Amino acid sequence: MTFKTGLATALVAAVVAAIVSAATMVVTWRAAPGVIESPAATMDETQVVEIVRDYLTENPEILVEMTTELDKRQQAEEASMQEKAISDNSDALFRSSKAFAAGNPDGDVTVVEFFDYNCGFCRRAMPVVVKLLDNDDKVKLVFKELPIFGDDSEDAAKGALAAKIQGKYFEMHQKLFSEPGKANKEKVLRIANEIGLDVPKLEADMDGETVQEGLDEAKDLAQKLGLQGTPLYLIGDKIIPGAPDDLYDQLVENVTEIRENGCTADC
Repeated sequence: MTFKTGLATALVAAVVAAIVSAATMVVTWRAAPGVIESPAATMDETQVVEIVRDYLTENPEILVEMTTELDKRQQAEEASMQEKAISDNSDALFRSSKAFAAGNPDGDVTVVEFFDYNCGFCRRAMPVVVKLLDNDDKVKLVFKELPIFGDDSEDAAKGALAAKIQGKYFEMHQKLFSEPGKANKEKVLRIANEIGLDVPKLEADMDGETVQEGLDEAKDLAQKLGLQGTPLYLIGDKIIPGAPDDLYDQLVENVTEIRENGCTADC
């Protein structure tokens, strides 16, 4: 059974249940003293189900309309929840010292990226994000490590945050994405040597409290936003999920809108 088939079945079941309930109410109402008998009052549940099924079979477009309306309501509810989460957690999202920020530290628009170093779409999007920084010197870009692809991803995230302590986060970040191979601890240590980090200190910091606090904060924010995958971009209170082919254009468009109109939520 496909998702859409399952959804349609669920919708039919919901409609049938609603009408059966309504029919039951009619029967109950009809049984009241002084109520004139109506044809609907004589129907049993099986007849009601057959009528509903026949009607929906002859008019399947109703299911499409129901699905569309359900999607709209769910999207509106999700957007409202995310807007509140952004406003309630604006300091942690946009101004936390636990995360690394590139670009203009006093930028008039802040972009936040949630990512995993072993996420293929995140890897593909990295040059696009760098291009945004190169072309707009008023943007601040905040990086939130969200290692959702297992222990190797977590080690890579810890390595980047540990490199931040030595002032070379962005170098580590770009190489973890750009150099071939899976992002893991071995790759972190190799890059650390390449960019001149104190490797023993890096390894110690990877298991330290400061790095763990950064990971915990990003995970908590992702849960509050209802994030279901990486990458995800916040431009003020605007959201771009994933890495669409026109990601750069969408980033520029949303940066421009926030710059001109400000945020609806606190950002």
